[in-house]
Amino acid sequence: QPIVATLIVMVAGRGVAQGVGQNVPITSSTFTYIDNGQFLGLPLPITLALVMLALTALLTRGTALGLFIRSIGNNALASRYAGVQVRSVTFAVYVFSGLCAAVAGVIYASDIRLADAANAGLYWELDAILAAVVGGTLLTGGRFSLVGAAIGAVLLKTMTTTIIRDNLQVEAALVVKAVIVLAVCLLQSEAFRRRLRLWRAGP
Repeated sequence: QPIVATLIVMVAGRGVAQGVGQNVPITSSTFTYIDNGQFLGLPLPITLALVMLALTALLTRGTALGLFIRSIGNNALASRYAGVQVRSVTFAVYVFSGLCAAVAGVIYASDIRLADAANAGLYWELDAILAAVVGGTLLTGGRFSLVGAAIGAVLLKTMTTTIIRDNLQVEAALVVKAVIVLAVCLLQSEAFRRRLRLWRAGP
């Protein structure tokens, strides 16, 4: 399963990074400019995020790649029979996803001015899933919304920042995120929605 392979590689990569060295300070002024700098009146991290969003939209909406991605997500076997190069498209998606993750890692490292292999990006996989599903992306595949995912990420960051500023425990944010993911998964389940409709209809 892709999610299992992703988690295995994530754990292995974090272990390798911790073996190389932990808490390496970043003193380069050029690197820290990524967090402090501005471009066209916007903070540079926001500019980079918008550029990546625009690039993703261009690739998925302006080319056939987006159609292939939705087709494979909906039914990989039927897409293969239709002539779609499923392995090549899937590989391209993973590569681009890794590029986006790398950009996010650079922005985060520039913010904390530290290469922290132990804590940087911890539990971000849950945030990524939550931002996507809140934005309308189906976990079963076949449909995704870039704007919705971006809005979901902003809402998620706002919720986390609010919890921290209200002096609540960080663990509370993890519980809230997990509950939201569970609720969205249930709402996306046809079997659950069918049972919910039967329950509303009554005996």
